Amino acid sequence: MYETLALYIDGEFIDGGGRKTDQITNPATLEELGQLPHATTADLDRALAAAARAFESWRHSSPMQRSEILRKVGQLSRERAQEIGRNMTLDQGKPLAESVGEIMSCADHADWHAEECRRIYGRVILPRSPEVRQMVLREPIGVCAAFTPWNFPYNQAIRKICAAIGAGCTIILKGPEDAPSAVMAIARMFHDAGLPPGVLNIVWGVPAEVSDYLIRSPIVRKVSFTGSVPVGKQLASLAGAHMKRVTMELGGHSPVLVFDDADIDRAAKQLARFKVRNAGQVCVSPTRFYIHDKVYDQFLEGFVNTLKTVKVGDGLDPDTQMGPLAHARRVPTMQKFVDNALQRGGKVVLGGEALDRKGHFFSPTVVTDLPEDAMLMTEEPFGPIAPLVRFSDTDDVIKRANSLPFGLSSYVFTNSLQTATKVSNGIESGMVNINHFGSALPETPFGGVKDSGIGSEGGTETFDGYLVTKFVTHV
Repeated sequence: MYETLALYIDGEFIDGGGRKTDQITNPATLEELGQLPHATTADLDRALAAAARAFESWRHSSPMQRSEILRKVGQLSRERAQEIGRNMTLDQGKPLAESVGEIMSCADHADWHAEECRRIYGRVILPRSPEVRQMVLREPIGVCAAFTPWNFPYNQAIRKICAAIGAGCTIILKGPEDAPSAVMAIARMFHDAGLPPGVLNIVWGVPAEVSDYLIRSPIVRKVSFTGSVPVGKQLASLAGAHMKRVTMELGGHSPVLVFDDADIDRAAKQLARFKVRNAGQVCVSPTRFYIHDKVYDQFLEGFVNTLKTVKVGDGLDPDTQMGPLAHARRVPTMQKFVDNALQRGGKVVLGGEALDRKGHFFSPTVVTDLPEDAMLMTEEPFGPIAPLVRFSDTDDVIKRANSLPFGLSSYVFTNSLQTATKVSNGIESGMVNINHFGSALPETPFGGVKDSGIGSEGGTETFDGYLVTKFVTHV
């Protein structure tokens, strides 16, 4: 059975009851899965009031209590991973193994926050006069509003929830209306783990209307958003107009630099597999491939041959390695990238078209010989399309990699320590992965620079967005 969809406000699960609803469908089969109720204005007001009321006590809760609840959520994540993963595959489309893996890795996020929330320390500043005492306290900021995307519906939601709750805040979260089952499962786990009513609230609705209403409310003191750059800028602007702190994890266009001294066969295989993860619908997916001229042909052959072996299909099929795109609208968007590439003189050496079957499927695609100003080189495709271009000079390729206003993640393949150091120092990116894919662990920072965001959704830095500093001095 697919997840029962509801609102979760003040510790209660609230069904549709005449509210406007969204129809949830399976992107692989186009079958209807369920109806998602929208929050009314009265529902949003109730969620705001519940979060404000709960904050007055939760802010003073023991870190041990917060830790115990987060530990329980980690345990429940592991116990329920198969069920939650199946539902996520049904409404989001990714292969079941990826869905279950997402949930299992998020159990680590709950465990990590359970430990780190016990270590939110202030400090003592030595005074200039012996009779003076000076202290710095770190306190929870208050009620938080969070907005999470459909590509990793479990991961992106639980990161924000664990950080807010661990810091002593309360939170209202609007998850993705297209793939809601994972967020509903999170609400049930925190409920079963004994989280007090009002600390976590889940609402759904028209994204622009819900975000506008919550951000404008004087009750909300912090906004966290993961999604596209244009929407992130709108929400950050609205939050800034009301002097509210923000954490923004926005889109990127991740450059890949493969040097001639790298293990080319290994790099080609690993990058091809990583490229089709979640059908390329990953904010840190490798999206601009700069390959050294001396090894370009070798890399291209290995990359294409690996992608040829990828089985595309329904995520519930155990043999599937890449599922459908999450939305019908993504398919013509992919075709638009391909058509523009052909118009600009590019060559499609693999794929390049939607698959002739039911569902939102697009073939793994490789395009070569593109100019730097082609759409694929300047706009994030957010799909299974990889443009490959040549380079020969290190300084020049760093400049090309930095030419866009994005700076979320980047990838470098080289066996030269000198090259690795030079590129990691020179590239404008919040995360630099050298010879592997090491981002998104709970203990490591996760965030971008430039238009790719503000703040971090990982590491000890994640708590910075949910805490305020108070200086206390007395004699």
